[in-house]
Amino acid sequence: MRYNRLMDLGLSQQQIEDNLIFGDAKVGDTMTVAMRKEDAKTWFGVAPPDLSVIARSRGADWLYTYLRGFYRDESAVTGWNNVVFPNVAMPHVLSSLQGVQRLRTGEGGDHGAAHSELVLETPGTMSVQAYDAMIRDLVNYLEYMAEPESVKRVRIGIIVLIFLGLMAVLTWLLKREYWKDVQ
Repeated sequence: MRYNRLMDLGLSQQQIEDNLIFGDAKVGDTMTVAMRKEDAKTWFGVAPPDLSVIARSRGADWLYTYLRGFYRDESAVTGWNNVVFPNVAMPHVLSSLQGVQRLRTGEGGDHGAAHSELVLETPGTMSVQAYDAMIRDLVNYLEYMAEPESVKRVRIGIIVLIFLGLMAVLTWLLKREYWKDVQ
């Protein structure tokens, strides 16, 4: 993805240069990841996935739940685990914003079945509502980054369906007019 594609979201070139480009990169250059894959593999045992690809393959709902599902787990290598993706190698990089959650399991609920829930143990710098809104915005951005042309493709698809519907009605009216005298 290139920096200038952010203009599709309503950002000006000046805003992109002032707030998002660090170093000597230009607006037309491709965005790069600050962490090298070799370092990530050394630190976490595996290179972290590109979350824009995850948004495209698993969907925005899965990614939203994943980013909200981290909890403190001392037995994990990174000290964090996830309810959606158990034994995840990715640490919870947004923990200072969300706070520390713990996974509480218990029995009861419907018909005595075991259940698990995340409980906020230590609040972060953001409220729960503000954190959820920020994650929603982040997931929407990652979904856009995964496939920026999807908005245009959906718009064209709607136009094509309207056109086909109109042509079907006109074709039916023409057939009715043509065959009205035939028994």
